[in-house]
Amino acid sequence: MKVRLLGPLELTDGPVTLRLPGEKLRATVAALALSPNRPVSRSDLIDELWGEDLPRNAENSLHGHVARLRRIIDTHTGKDNLRDLIRTSSFGYMLSLPENDIDASLFCNLTRQAATLHRSAPGQAIPLLNQALALWRGPALLDTGQGLISRMAYTRLTETRLTAYEYLFDAELRLGRHREIVTELHPLHARYPLRERFCEQLITALYRSGRQAEALDVYHRTRRRLADNLGLEPGDALREQFERVLRREPLTV
Repeated sequence: MKVRLLGPLELTDGPVTLRLPGEKLRATVAALALSPNRPVSRSDLIDELWGEDLPRNAENSLHGHVARLRRIIDTHTGKDNLRDLIRTSSFGYMLSLPENDIDASLFCNLTRQAATLHRSAPGQAIPLLNQALALWRGPALLDTGQGLISRMAYTRLTETRLTAYEYLFDAELRLGRHREIVTELHPLHARYPLRERFCEQLITALYRSGRQAEALDVYHRTRRRLADNLGLEPGDALREQFERVLRREPLTV
């Protein structure tokens, strides 16, 4: 069994794909899958599913949701042994599954591996990062509700995804693939115009491609947005890069 959180929540078992009916069932799986092989307390799960709008007997309602979840999994997979996938303890419930069978965990593990390689061994980092980023099918935890666990995980995973792109572009630039990544960097910089690292990478890719005027324009547009939205000037790294472009000096990564 695999759990997919990087997009609409799905459970897969070989060729069988199960999309759970009901936001609360999906929220239960997501909360457990974000802490695999570690019990999640009943109180945390109750808060995730209902917040302040508690049912009359929240613990019984939670137990009912878990029981229904187990039945659905058994019915759709035809494997009674998967009943042990969600285990009960005196503390709460636990998803018993290898970390890398959960796409969010696999994504984070691959990104961590690449983080140690993208500068020293970019050719080894790039396949790891491409594999990690290919796991995404849409916004993380797209249909798991607005509980605290899901909201915090969404923020963390989204930030890690952007960092993975930064590692990828750093590695590509180190291998001299500046022309190839310009078309990938443009939409990311447009979507996250205040993220200075994307700006630095786009300037580097454009400048190395002989497009100095466009590189300077990217800097000026970013500077205006930082001033208008945050009341800030560009950071030291971005300002230094701008000055190097003006002086027509080589840009390193």
